[in-house]
Amino acid sequence: MSGTGRRRAGAGATRLTRRGRILAWSAGSCAVLVLGVGGVGAWVYKDLDNNITGADVDAKLGGDRPVNLSPGSKNIMVVGSDSRDGANAKYGKDLTTMQSDTLMVLHLPANREWATVVSFPRDSWVEIAACDKGDGSTSGPHLAKINEAFAIGGASGEVANAAACSIRTVEANTGLRIDSFMSVDFQGFKGMVDALDGIEVCPEQAIKDDKAHLDMEAGCQTVGGETALGYVRTRYAVGDGSDIGRIGRQQEFMEALAAKAKSKLTSPTSLYDFLQSATKSLTTDKDLAGIDPLYDLASELKGIPSDRLTFLTVPNYPREADVTADKANIVWQYPQAADLFTSLAGDKEVDKKQLQEQAKNDLIYASTVRVQVLNGTGVTGRAAAVAEKLREAGFTVVGTGNAPENTDTTTVTHPADLAKRAKVLASRLPDTSATQSADAAAGAVTLVVGKDLDLDELR
Repeated sequence: MSGTGRRRAGAGATRLTRRGRILAWSAGSCAVLVLGVGGVGAWVYKDLDNNITGADVDAKLGGDRPVNLSPGSKNIMVVGSDSRDGANAKYGKDLTTMQSDTLMVLHLPANREWATVVSFPRDSWVEIAACDKGDGSTSGPHLAKINEAFAIGGASGEVANAAACSIRTVEANTGLRIDSFMSVDFQGFKGMVDALDGIEVCPEQAIKDDKAHLDMEAGCQTVGGETALGYVRTRYAVGDGSDIGRIGRQQEFMEALAAKAKSKLTSPTSLYDFLQSATKSLTTDKDLAGIDPLYDLASELKGIPSDRLTFLTVPNYPREADVTADKANIVWQYPQAADLFTSLAGDKEVDKKQLQEQAKNDLIYASTVRVQVLNGTGVTGRAAAVAEKLREAGFTVVGTGNAPENTDTTTVTHPADLAKRAKVLASRLPDTSATQSADAAAGAVTLVVGKDLDLDELR
């Protein structure tokens, strides 16, 4: 679970530490940390504890999942969601299921000395895993925006199913084992803002967005619940219109939210209303469903040095570069995305600057990688099936055929001048590296499909 730097989006005049940004996005953790500092009474503690909804997702995830390669480390998926029911209905046209506007993963290493937060743009074009829809039917795997997973699983209105489908999809596309999850609802977000008497933001230009129900003038101003929600949700009416820009604006806003929450520690009424909204909007897995486990998580985050907290967005580029007709989505950039996921799976701290430089200087579109696919399995049609998957991923397949002999192991070979392009292909295949070969066909990367290749594992 690769990266843009923090973007200036005019979100707010209030600044907060990088630690505060994690606590803010993990609304429950932020709330219980403030609760612990405030020293509220036992009855309030119990009241807030009962607000948190616990969802049992383990039985919905099945057994075919990535293994945690670093015992003691933890990956927590955080979703900002809305049901599109009741008061939320006006925020989506013809949408009858749950939607996720924000998706990210917090990685905590076994030694708890650093942490990495990875954001997944909602327009990421990935393979959605097969999921239980909660109505007795199952969806098949297919390509779509990553946020569709939450909607498919949430067709029945149950957060547990929605979260399970998102977890399965993130795990399938990253190889990371998701250990816990948090889902924060729109209405709770608005209540948190209102309990704090609004948040100051400073947009550099006027914003009018009918979809987000937002009409704002330029300049610093304090925004309440509805306007604040529209501000963090607006996309096309501000900046470059991308979901990447919106992620930066949301992070800035949540910094200001957490900072103001801390400033309200001496106001019991405001603090109580804030915590009520935060905890009522929160659904977690069973292990995190309570004030005590959330407080423990918040305390661990608080103990991490600010310069060891890293915030990333999965390296990506417009899918239009591979599929000219698709001007709406982005695809993850390889091998940089794979390197990021591999580092976190191995509990290795990510060098953000290095990752960003590699993403900038070594950008290779999948469409520029010409691939020859050879069947080394002995199974008829295998090369054609793999070729189709590669085309769906944006690669240019120049031919298919049979390998000289069958093999158990999938290989990627290339001539000397195609080393970087070969690495892009190899990084999309499980446990495969690229090798230079004097016998490799000129002008193309050669993929020999072995018996070990599972098509479902091809990213």
